[in-house]
Formats: sequence, C-alpha cells, structure tokens
Amino acid sequence: MGGTGMKIGFIGLGNMGAPMAANLAKAGHEVLGYDTAAPEPEGVIAAASAAEAAADADVVITMLPNGQILRSVADQIIPAMRSGAVFCDCSTVDVDSARAVAEQASKAGLGALDAPVSGGIGGAQGGTLTFMVGGDEPAFDTVKPLFDIMGQKAVHCGESGAGQAAKICNNMILGVTMIATCEAFALADKLGLDRQKMFDVVSTSSGYSWSMNAYCPAPGVGPQSPADNDYRPGFAAELMLKDLRLSQEAAESSDADTPMGELATRLYRSFVEDEGGKGRDFSAMLPRFVGRSRA
Repeated sequence: MGGTGMKIGFIGLGNMGAPMAANLAKAGHEVLGYDTAAPEPEGVIAAASAAEAAADADVVITMLPNGQILRSVADQIIPAMRSGAVFCDCSTVDVDSARAVAEQASKAGLGALDAPVSGGIGGAQGGTLTFMVGGDEPAFDTVKPLFDIMGQKAVHCGESGAGQAAKICNNMILGVTMIATCEAFALADKLGLDRQKMFDVVSTSSGYSWSMNAYCPAPGVGPQSPADNDYRPGFAAELMLKDLRLSQEAAESSDADTPMGELATRLYRSFVEDEGGKGRDFSAMLPRFVGRSRA
C-alpha cells in the first residue's frame, strides 16, 4: 500500500465525515462511502451497506456519533474486511469502546487505530484537522498519508485508546477555558471595559488561549468565529457536552480528580438541556453570562 491510489471505505458522512471523504477522493483515492441518511459527497462512490463499503478496502474510516454505534458498525464491517486492512475510527467515543473495537479488529487480523480529530467542520473542509491517534505503529504508518490529506497534523499518542484519551483531555481543557473566557468578557462588560480593548490586552497577555485568540465568543472581536454568525454552530454545544461527559466518565473510571471538568460539564448540561443551548455553538455560553448579576 503506497501513499496514493488506496481503496478506502468511509462510513459516516455527516458534517465532518463528508468533507473528509471528499478530500480523500479529490486526492485520487477510490472512496466507497456509506451513511444511513446523508448523501454521498462529490467523488465518493455510494455503497449499499457498511459491509459493502468495507469489503476489499485497504483502509476503512468511520466517523460515528457514539461508542454504541461504533460497536454496532464494527460488528458489521470487521467480518467483511480483508486480512491486513486497517480499521481507523475517527469518532470521539469512550476509551472502553475504542479499546474493545481495536481488540476485535486485531483478533480478525486487522490493523486498528482510534484517531479522533480536532478542528471542527472548517478543519474537515479545509483539510486542516489534527488527528490524535492510538494503535500500533504499522497501522499508523499505513494511514499516515491519508491523515496528511485530511489534516495538518497527526500525532501517534500510544496504544489503542490513547487517541481518545488525548481528545477527551484536550476537550476538557477547551470546555473549561471557553467558560472562563465567557465569564471574563461578562465581567469586563460589567466593569465598563471595551470588548476590543479587552481582547487586545488578553490575546497578547498571560490570559490568552485558543478560546480567546482563535474562537473569541464576543461578536466583532478577533478573528471571524461563530459569535459573528449569531452563534450558529461550528462545534455544537451538545457535542461539547458529550465530550465533557466522556471526560468525567474517564475520570471516574481512572480515579482522577477533575473538579473544573465536573463543573464545566454541569454548566454545559444546564445550557444545552435547560436554557435552549442545543443547536447553538459552544461559544454561545457568553450570552448566558452577560446581564446576569449576583443574587
């Protein structure tokens, strides 16, 4: 298997999977795609089932909503895959599901990678995702040329499950820092500080973060972000809640103390489930804090 001309099965063609699959097809690979609802993106050949997409593929990539669906799809495609092929799951799921599917694939004579992504829909469209990858080195080397097409960076984090562990830890930081950034802008408003001046100071000072510098939750400040588009989601608040819940499940199972992660999870749960935040970008937490006074 070289860097060009691979046969790829791609299962899960939603907001993230569709542009990833399209970029692989555009680069000259033969991509057979399957999704229960979404249409095939340009250049991707439609398969009648997940098993058909996986048959005879060099690499099968999945981008699925959760661990339960991943396990179900794995049961369908692993028996259909040829020996020596690589099963690369790019979903964000619980570590236990990632490890269970990798073990199942390994027993069937397949390579297995868990390779969740960071970068959102824009990164998927632009081919600038970051992949956090768990699994064995030969499988990583096989899929590396595909990571290079779909993203700007792929880090081999360790054994199976390590990719999911890295993603969960990364997004726990993201959830916490976005809340802190929103709270800081709300406080600045109360203190009468101009938002642009606030950004100019913090973005070049010790308080800077990705949440502030690249994805500022205040409209009209910093680079273009969902805040400038009425908080239409690039990364939906309910997906942030999903990842924070995964972080807390992992913390509980590994006996790690994550009080800030726990609090962030509670705040996002309230925002999504009680305050109409579903379908909004995760940075839409800012309006939640603006105008709120202490009791």
